[in-house]
Amino acid sequence: MTLNNPLPTVDFLSKPLQWILLVFFGSLVLYYGKVFFTPLLFGLLIAMIMYPACKKMETKGLSRTVAISIILLFVTALMVAIIWLLNVQVHIFLDKLPLLTERLSGTSEQAMFWLEEAFGIGISDQTVFFNKFTENAESSVGKIVTSIFSATISTLVLLLLTPIFSALFLYHRGTFVRFLESIVSKEHHKKLHRIVNESILSYFKFAKGTFYVYCIVGVLNSIGLLLLGIENAIVYGLIAALMTIIPYIGIFISAAIPVSIAYLTKDSMWYPIGVIVIFTLVQYLEANVIYPKVVGAQLNLSTWATLVGIVIGTIIWGIAGMILITPLLAILKIVSDYIPQWKPVNLLLNRAEGYQGK
Repeated sequence: MTLNNPLPTVDFLSKPLQWILLVFFGSLVLYYGKVFFTPLLFGLLIAMIMYPACKKMETKGLSRTVAISIILLFVTALMVAIIWLLNVQVHIFLDKLPLLTERLSGTSEQAMFWLEEAFGIGISDQTVFFNKFTENAESSVGKIVTSIFSATISTLVLLLLTPIFSALFLYHRGTFVRFLESIVSKEHHKKLHRIVNESILSYFKFAKGTFYVYCIVGVLNSIGLLLLGIENAIVYGLIAALMTIIPYIGIFISAAIPVSIAYLTKDSMWYPIGVIVIFTLVQYLEANVIYPKVVGAQLNLSTWATLVGIVIGTIIWGIAGMILITPLLAILKIVSDYIPQWKPVNLLLNRAEGYQGK
């Protein structure tokens, strides 16, 4: 007996398998193409942010080349300022590193007596373990910090390609729109223009509001650190504000060095605790008061989608992926708003949908 009809499971599984293969091979292309895609996408996002300013300058009589050149100079100056701030912070920490090792040694003696009294671990055993642990601590930490800084610098140097891509996107924007029109049927051109305009407008408003948030957070951090008498308080406050561009974990990275400096330069443990309290309070105000008031839910992304996207972006592109993934997901959500076939994707990305279910 032969079967004239194919098994129904084959048709049922064919489309999911196609999507799985597409995601798998697409992820491989993105992973190995990091050097190309990272500055390209940063350039696209910066072009979207700068487009309204470029368009405004063009309407006032400036040529497109001059308007883009002004924007290019601004973006380059901003990147140089970020590199300088990072350089200052790392050098301050490296200068304080010998003091940190010495201070930890003093603290360890008190901890040893406590461990001997509490758990009966001999001082000699603790000393052997501690000496092995801290034998090359200073040089190791210095090498780690230097390597991290070198990696950051290499990434930022790579991102110097970003202004070039931004300029090309802005200068040839009409060509890219016509390209999109050529791959979309004519009856959907109006919908395409709405998607492009809404993506640019939404991300521009989001970026502008986020910039104001960074300024407010930087001022609050600096004021708090100045009140505690922490060295280079303004530098640490600005760095902490900039590091919030890395969602969720940026604030912890930026708080590590000022906490260490407070521990080294102050006689009381209340100072590093005070730094932690200040950063925690400012982060709470930023997340629950400042950000909702200044920016609002303009991107309207669900927390679940953002966290999953950050993990995936970090796996594929590292820190650059953590920064890029949120605006890319926001653009994907806007596109899915206009395409009925992408409704399942929209349900996962849309923040409002996540609060409507029981």
